[in-house]
Amino acid sequence: MTTWVPGAAGSLYDTDNLPYGVVSRGGEAPRVAVRIGEYALDVAPVAALGGDPGDGPHLAAAWDAPTLNPFLALGRDAWRIAREWLMEILTDDIHRAGVEPHLYPLADVRTHLPIEIGDYVDFYASIDHATNLGRFFRPDSEPLLPNWRHLPIGYHGRSGTIVASDTTVVRPMGQRKPPADDAPTFGPTQRLDIEAELGFVVGTPSAHGERVPTEAFADHVFGAFLLNDWSARDIQGWEAQPLGPFLGKSFATSIAAWVTPLEALEAARVDLPVQDPSPLDYLRTGGRAGYDIDVTVALNGTTVARTPYAAMYWSPAQMLAHLTVNGASVRTGDVYASGTISGPGPGQRGSLLELSGGGREPFRLDDGTEHTFLQDGDEVVLTATAPGATGTRVGLAEVRGRIGAAR
Repeated sequence: MTTWVPGAAGSLYDTDNLPYGVVSRGGEAPRVAVRIGEYALDVAPVAALGGDPGDGPHLAAAWDAPTLNPFLALGRDAWRIAREWLMEILTDDIHRAGVEPHLYPLADVRTHLPIEIGDYVDFYASIDHATNLGRFFRPDSEPLLPNWRHLPIGYHGRSGTIVASDTTVVRPMGQRKPPADDAPTFGPTQRLDIEAELGFVVGTPSAHGERVPTEAFADHVFGAFLLNDWSARDIQGWEAQPLGPFLGKSFATSIAAWVTPLEALEAARVDLPVQDPSPLDYLRTGGRAGYDIDVTVALNGTTVARTPYAAMYWSPAQMLAHLTVNGASVRTGDVYASGTISGPGPGQRGSLLELSGGGREPFRLDDGTEHTFLQDGDEVVLTATAPGATGTRVGLAEVRGRIGAAR
């Protein structure tokens, strides 16, 4: 099917994508929109015209909201019906007269944080990233700790500091203690880093005391988006003895303004790398549990890494199964993330810590400057594409962030 929306056919945001976000124009209240090409479709008034595909006005009401949560809570059947309806009205010219007045150029709208986020969990699912960090921090030991191949390692993050793309990230303050110093000092982090990740948002909740099996992943998770887990490595290194990340991570996490539905990524599904030893029963998956998504990391306009999500050891279905195996519930709007996406090659590392050899090997940008960790004024942009249903590619919306000086 070919869309009638100008410039959208064959683009990264054709009808085989249709990500959801929240936008506003002028003094209007924010509400749900769908991206098609370089336009945002204000979906609530279109559904209210009488074309709502559901039984009554439930989609129009869910979309006339400042977050995606009411729509996510409708569940998988509603997501599918909405997607089929959107594809119809954006490809059949008979709908154009009614729909086109509600299409707005992206330059004319403001995007907002698309989700009212509840709990946030971040995983550590890349074997290449975990191995690289193990070599940096435990050079005389095995890089992977004994439990790593048996379960997806994760930690609970801070949902209140998740921000939308293009939000300035203020350099955090905290305690730092270099190995050669006798005592810690307080001040702005000197080792500010990024982590290129993929995030997943829960739509259908689970009951407290019940667990979500791997085969129910798509019944609960609505979609995926790019995520930058900003990290203060010196603060993290001093505080994470013996517990996990805390202030070195909780100051900011940036997510994309548009959420790509899992249905748009169906053609990107691939088999996982071989998992050895074989996971316990509750973590076992069928075929094509991974995703072939190519992520690009750019620093001040220079591409510094191209990293493959297909190389991730643990799948998003396994992460969700492990997150709930003890009976912990998930709720609409909960987010969990993959951890840094790194591949086996030197140009496939999703953090500056890895790209700079632990901070010891500066890398050069196109403007001639050398970098290890982030400096004030630096701008990081994550982008990604994946195979689409029509044989082209779909885009995952960018995550952009600029570093502001410590306060």
